[in-house]
Amino acid sequence: MFLDQVKIWLRAGDGGAGASTFRHEAHVPRGGPDGGDGGRGGSISLRVDAGQTTLRDFQFKHHFRAAPGGRGTRARRHGKAGEDLVLDVPPGTAVFDDATGELLADLVATGQLALAARGGRGGLGNTHFATSTHQSPKHAQKGEPGEERWVRLELRLIADIGLVGLPNAGKSTLLAAVTAARPKIADYPFTTLEPNLGVMDLDGADERRPTIADVPGLIEGASSGAGLGHAFLRHVERTRVLVHVVDGSDRDPDWNFDVIREELRAHDPDLLDKPTLVAFNKIDLPSAVEAWPEFRQARGRDGIPVVALSAATGEGIDRFRTALAELLPAAAELGVPPEPAGIVVHRIDGAPDRVAVSREADGGFRVAGKRIERLAAQTDFDIEESAERFQRDLERSGADAELRRAGIRPGDAVRIGSVELEWEGEPWAARR
Repeated sequence: MFLDQVKIWLRAGDGGAGASTFRHEAHVPRGGPDGGDGGRGGSISLRVDAGQTTLRDFQFKHHFRAAPGGRGTRARRHGKAGEDLVLDVPPGTAVFDDATGELLADLVATGQLALAARGGRGGLGNTHFATSTHQSPKHAQKGEPGEERWVRLELRLIADIGLVGLPNAGKSTLLAAVTAARPKIADYPFTTLEPNLGVMDLDGADERRPTIADVPGLIEGASSGAGLGHAFLRHVERTRVLVHVVDGSDRDPDWNFDVIREELRAHDPDLLDKPTLVAFNKIDLPSAVEAWPEFRQARGRDGIPVVALSAATGEGIDRFRTALAELLPAAAELGVPPEPAGIVVHRIDGAPDRVAVSREADGGFRVAGKRIERLAAQTDFDIEESAERFQRDLERSGADAELRRAGIRPGDAVRIGSVELEWEGEPWAARR
């Protein structure tokens, strides 16, 4: 089965906790803090593997988790970093955040790598918190949680030539006539249920060998979700040249031509700007011979090249190869993936981190802000010193004042990220 769209859950590794330990050796009184830092959690990346052509590896496994970082230990020993996880995807895979629909990466080049979920930073050991006035801190940070998200992978085949047309127009027969591909061919609509790929030889003197994709048949309304072909419209976006296969024996070849052009325009108007060759198929049939002159004149007025052929008998196939050769770029350009080139979206937090306080339906309060959420996740509220330190961070961030302004009272729940606290004025207490 050809799998070209899938949703997967990614969970990067949590950072390891920093250690809160003290040096204990004979003849070394007041040895001081010596807790090591936790190791960073493993990240999850997606990498292009040219040997893959579908997303079938994700058909049955949808959950992926990277390794956490190791805990810090005494004697300033740092925890081991969690092992990164790399998932291979085929060329042409677009990666979206499933919750927001935001494009994270568009992967086309072999070996291209995109970070999909970042591992959490390791917590700092208590050695980092010693000062001249507080030489024996018990405070050490917990590891930062790794990123967690659902992502949607969409495969858009990278082919030099895309065959489009109505069901039963003869696309699969044409693919078999010009390549070594052997798609299923039958005399009924929707024989092709998934895209087929082949490599085409142009002629003896031309060393270019373009790839050609046969896309399942489209019908009127395909761009809005009708028929079987609508799910595959994305596969013609990356092609360099479109070959529009028209059934010349149809009772109205012009309507046949116009309906597919309209579906391409509705899906993406830029598709109509691609170099296009119309293949007027089934010229071996009398009805096609009769319709050919008028159809050729109409395409001449449109400025679109057209070739009459019979994919079943081979008539006109040489002319078809020659016409395609004129539309394709030079050999050097064929070796580079078609546009759009691979994109990895890099996000830089340029705006200052602001804290927002809101009231939730159950009467509790939600504090939102990247830095304060990270501090809450890395605080061990069972250690009084750590809870007091967090209280000071909350005051510096302005959240404390915002909570008081919103009318918080002792006993109210305060949620910061995944941490739930109970307001006691000060200090804070984690809810069990």
